[in-house]
Amino acid sequence: MVQMVATGHVSAPIPEPAHERVAAFTSLFVARSGTVVCGFQLGSAKHAVDCTLRLCHSTDGGSTWSVLIPRLPTVIDGIPGSLAGAEIVEPTPGTWLLFSTWFDRSDPDRPLFNPETEGLLKSRQVVSVSTDAGRTWSPWRTIPTPGLSGCAATGPALRGPGGEVGFAFESFKEFDDPAPARHGAWLTVSRDGGKSFPELHLVAQDSAHQVYYWDQRLCPGSEPGSYVALFWTHDRQTQRDLPVHIVQGQLGQPAWQTPVSTGVIGQIAAPLVLPDGRLLMFVVDRNSPATMSLWVSPDQGRTWPPSERVVVYAHDEQARLTQGAENVDFAEYWEDMRRWTFGHPALRLLPDGHVLAVWYAGVPGSMGIRWARLHP
Repeated sequence: MVQMVATGHVSAPIPEPAHERVAAFTSLFVARSGTVVCGFQLGSAKHAVDCTLRLCHSTDGGSTWSVLIPRLPTVIDGIPGSLAGAEIVEPTPGTWLLFSTWFDRSDPDRPLFNPETEGLLKSRQVVSVSTDAGRTWSPWRTIPTPGLSGCAATGPALRGPGGEVGFAFESFKEFDDPAPARHGAWLTVSRDGGKSFPELHLVAQDSAHQVYYWDQRLCPGSEPGSYVALFWTHDRQTQRDLPVHIVQGQLGQPAWQTPVSTGVIGQIAAPLVLPDGRLLMFVVDRNSPATMSLWVSPDQGRTWPPSERVVVYAHDEQARLTQGAENVDFAEYWEDMRRWTFGHPALRLLPDGHVLAVWYAGVPGSMGIRWARLHP
C-alpha cells in the first residue's frame, strides 16, 4: 500500500499583503535536472481581478521550497488581465514552456462567470518560454483555439517521445453569448518545440451536451506517446456530479474511447502511471467528510480497490456553501467553486521513486499550498 512519508507547505497562508492572501489552482513540474517547480494562482481571492501566478521551486525533492518568480505579468497588449494555471513542460533539455489562461479584466466589475448566460470572461490561452531554469520568462504569446470560445487551461501539459508538446484546455462559451453552452475537453499539439500549435484534437465531449467532462488532468501513459486523462464529470440533466471518469489516448490523435466511470466519487482528479504499471489517482472529494485521497488501480484504471485508498488530507470546510450532491443549481454551483477552500490536486513522480502531491487548502480569505511525499 502507498505510504505517507512527509507533509508540509510549499507556500503557507499569509495575512498580508491583501493581494497575496489566497493561493489556489496548483501545478507541479519536475525538470530533467531534478528541480521541482510548483506553480499556483495568487491574489486577494480565487479568480480575483488582481490574480497572477507565482512559481516556487525545490532542489531537494519537495522538502524545502523557495520563491522562483514572485509574480508574472498580467497585462497583454495593454489590456489588464488575470492569470489562472501554471503548467510547465520541457520539450528539449533546458527549454521550459509555461502555459496559462489569461482573462480579460478591462471591466473589473465583471465576474469570471455570468450567471445569466452561463458564459465565461473573454480569455486567451498563453505560453511563455524560459531557457534559464525559470529565472526569466519571455513575453506571453497567444495560442490559437480556432472556432472555440470560453476556453481555459486544464493541464498538465504533455511531452511526447519525439518532442511533441500537448497543451490541455477546455472550451465552453463567452460571457455575453446567449446561445446554449457546449463543453469540450481538448489537446492542441505542437511538433516544433512549442513555436506553433497547428493541431487541435478532441479528448472528450458528450454529443448530447448534457454531461460535462470538466478539468481534464492528463499524465503520460505506459506506452510511448500515450496518455491517461481523468475528468470531474457533471450531468446537467440529473443536476449532479457523476463519479470521476477516465479515458486513454495518443498524443496527436483523437481519444480512443468515450470516457468511462471509475466508480470513484470526487471532482478534480490527477493521474500518475507508476513504472510498475499501477495507476494512481489523487482526487478531491468535497462531500462530508471532505478529503484529498490517493487511489491505486492495479489494472490501468479498470478497478480501484477501496482497500488501497489513502487519505492524504482531511479538510474542515468553513466556507458557506449552498449546493449539495443532488439537485445542483448550476449558477450557484459556480459560486460554490469560488468559495471552496481546498482542492486542485497535482501529482508527479520524483527521481528518487517517491511521489509528490500538492494542493491548496485554508479558510475563507486565507489559503496556501500544501505538499505530501508518498512512497508508492
